[in-house]
Amino acid sequence: MRWNRSQRSAIPQWLYVKATKLGKSRLIAFGALLSVIVGLIAWALWPEPPRQREYLDATACLLTDETGVTAEPAKTVWHTMQEASAASLVRVQYLPVRGPQTTDNAAAYLASLTSSRCGAVIVAGKAQIDAAAANADKHPEVSFIAVGAATNTPGMRAIDPSSVDDLRESLDKQLAKLAEQA
Repeated sequence: MRWNRSQRSAIPQWLYVKATKLGKSRLIAFGALLSVIVGLIAWALWPEPPRQREYLDATACLLTDETGVTAEPAKTVWHTMQEASAASLVRVQYLPVRGPQTTDNAAAYLASLTSSRCGAVIVAGKAQIDAAAANADKHPEVSFIAVGAATNTPGMRAIDPSSVDDLRESLDKQLAKLAEQA
């Protein structure tokens, strides 16, 4: 309620103050109620957070030299595996061979991957490829893929990392195959 000057003089001062305070308190109460209503509507309409990706019970593993996935060709292979994993929902992991880059040392790391239920083992590096070639016949349930080296070992095939499209196609097919088997 707004008072003009002529009306204000006729009203005692204490009553004028009480009337203006009553208007302010109503305005504050209305603002608080409006804030609560807007907050509840925002809470009710807020989108759900993204859910975790649920992977299939299949894993493709990359065995690299001690540089891991920071050097070529493992870097390109790992990036391609991650893209294929998002499409096929097959888990991917990598394991760098630490210590001496020998066939025997790489074979120990390879045994770790084959015993951890990797359906496909992609190997990059000379020692890793030699270890896979020596052990491929012991694990017929695992698909072995050598990156960058021609091989005529039964149960093991080679892919050329220089052609990213061929690499992507080969890894997409391999992960799709694992997804079908899962």
